Amino acid sequence: MPIHEKSLIRPENIKTHDELVIDGIDVSGHWSTFIESRVISDYNEALQEEISALPGGENIHRCFQCGSCTNSCTVNALNSEFNPRHWIYLIRLGMEEELLRDKDILWQCVSCNKCTYACPRDVAPEGVMKAASHWLELKGHTPKSPSTLFDTVFTDQVMETGLIEESRTIRGFFGLTNQSLTQGWLIEMVKRMIRHLPIEMLMKMGLATILRPKTKNWDAARDAMREYTAEQHALHAKALKLDQVTPKENN
Repeated sequence: MPIHEKSLIRPENIKTHDELVIDGIDVSGHWSTFIESRVISDYNEALQEEISALPGGENIHRCFQCGSCTNSCTVNALNSEFNPRHWIYLIRLGMEEELLRDKDILWQCVSCNKCTYACPRDVAPEGVMKAASHWLELKGHTPKSPSTLFDTVFTDQVMETGLIEESRTIRGFFGLTNQSLTQGWLIEMVKRMIRHLPIEMLMKMGLATILRPKTKNWDAARDAMREYTAEQHALHAKALKLDQVTPKENN
């Protein structure tokens, strides 16, 4: 599975000699451009196995590097460095160091699924991008994004009560992201709610914040969801050879 795109050659690996004579022939300038040999120092033979163990990465082994995913990619049309085909190539070869060099770009996937529709091998490249992003987070290669932290707060609240109470969600998210509750837009929103919402609704919202109601007979559903979630995290931790990977509870 050779890589042919010139854009994938790292600039620091391209060497040009301003003055170079070989066997009496002047090959100075672009004639003496060489690609420096690449040495893989941290080959991870289990990388494909680790990615395929995460949701979305199950069919990565089917890829035969046709490039349909990258050719149809919405993000690649704007940023040529976003290259799903190249990353799948790196994962399958176990080239973890090369993959990590693009860890800040890989997250740009917008889940448009054009790559998945175009793939002739049902690899589901969009799912692979999600699995690779998840892998980066679980392995500690990248910090959790604000959207991931919001998902954590949202999910924990649903798991706990079966309901969504907006003010609690905001407080939890702001707490995780070290944001102040006295932001101008938030204060203005509260003022408008007080001015325009019926008193009865405001009282219900206030009581919900204090009493934290939950869906009737929710405990059995909550326990089942927690058990399933714990099983999935244990499977992921085992596949990635991590000591422990557990969701954080936010009360």
